[in-house]
Amino acid sequence: MSNELDGKRIAILVAHGFEQVELTEPRKALRLAGATPHIVSPTMGEIRSWNHTDWGDSFPVDVPLDRASPTDFAALLLPGGVMNPDRLRTNPQAVQFVKAFFDAGKPVAAICHGPWTLIEAGVVRGRTLTSWPSLQTDLRNAGATWVDQEVCIDNGLVTSRKPADIPAFNRKMIEAFAEGLHARQIGV
Repeated sequence: MSNELDGKRIAILVAHGFEQVELTEPRKALRLAGATPHIVSPTMGEIRSWNHTDWGDSFPVDVPLDRASPTDFAALLLPGGVMNPDRLRTNPQAVQFVKAFFDAGKPVAAICHGPWTLIEAGVVRGRTLTSWPSLQTDLRNAGATWVDQEVCIDNGLVTSRKPADIPAFNRKMIEAFAEGLHARQIGV
């Protein structure tokens, strides 16, 4: 077991309909690196995942969003799934939660459709990132440079395209979260 993230609390922000493997595999990698990941959600109790083409498992919410403070976490993970980020980007409290990580210079990792919430938070302009291909026009329209590669790192922001990219995504996420604060995140 590695300890690059020993003692770091990581927020995993999700709503109903997140892609199950995009939470479970990165969360497992975070735990193996010594971090303590916490599921944060606008929903109290449990949230339900999406597993490829149908509903997946339910997961307990560790911290309700209305009681979560970005200051309590070292980094943020945004899993994808179509429904999940669509719900988060229309929730002002979730959008502000995401933006606070950038304002504080904390690392953020987003996979698949996760960057949709980053667009709403106004933090992608001038950055290079990747995502599920259907988001590329939205990201470009928001001022980002979109690339088609398994993982992209831009000063504390780690992005990836899809579940098949999770091994590379996890490696780069752990590296970015271990580095900690990124000066360029502040004021983006």
